[in-house]
Amino acid sequence: MLAKRIIPCLDVKAGKVVKGVNFKQLKYAGEPAELAGQYTKQGADEVVFLDISASYEKRKTQKKWVQQAAQSLDIPFTVGGGIASVKDMREILRLGADKICINTAAIENPNLITQGAELFGSQCIVVAMDVKSTLNGWRVYSHGGTRPTGLDAVKWAIECQKRGVGELLVTSIDRDGTKNGFDYKLIKAIVQKTSIPIIASGGAGSEEDFVNVFKKGKADAALAASVFHYGKISIKCLKKTLSKNQIPVRK
Repeated sequence: MLAKRIIPCLDVKAGKVVKGVNFKQLKYAGEPAELAGQYTKQGADEVVFLDISASYEKRKTQKKWVQQAAQSLDIPFTVGGGIASVKDMREILRLGADKICINTAAIENPNLITQGAELFGSQCIVVAMDVKSTLNGWRVYSHGGTRPTGLDAVKWAIECQKRGVGELLVTSIDRDGTKNGFDYKLIKAIVQKTSIPIIASGGAGSEEDFVNVFKKGKADAALAASVFHYGKISIKCLKKTLSKNQIPVRK
């Protein structure tokens, strides 16, 4: 069995790392480059950098932030936010990113997934899905979780796989920042219908939450922000707990 990955997420707005609840009530959490460097030392497997207001504000990812964070890292680095073309992808990769994460752009132009995968390789392309539970099932939202798309989350995941995406970053908007645990039922529903790596996001509050999303949700990786930023969970201790629960991790 492949090792499960632990991924801190840097949600960046106006040059600062922030974190909120249900994508709202944002609070300062640190400086991007500083936190990125800390997570390398703590044993993170990857780091995700999301310029969370880029799509909503209709602008490109701030390249300076990307470059500074990349210089602090020697582990895989994924960048998302405001990436809307193959040209954007190429520029971000040249700044030091290992992977590109697209969300709103992929929904508005699904061919971008295919184009990116063909040019840079599937391993470079990640599609982020911001998902809410509704009366009609799990639905995908765009523009930083502010706009309903009507897309069924599982069907959209299948479509992304067909178009060549390397992995999916699935965030539960309902659980985001609540510390009530990952929505492992959502994750499992997508895992069962796809054959690419699924990163679970939204709701981490304890080490047990990570155990559950790996064991019950069958996630390939788990992403979190505030529990790492504010020191509630140590990545080193978390990996020890996962190992004790027979979940394979990189030391």
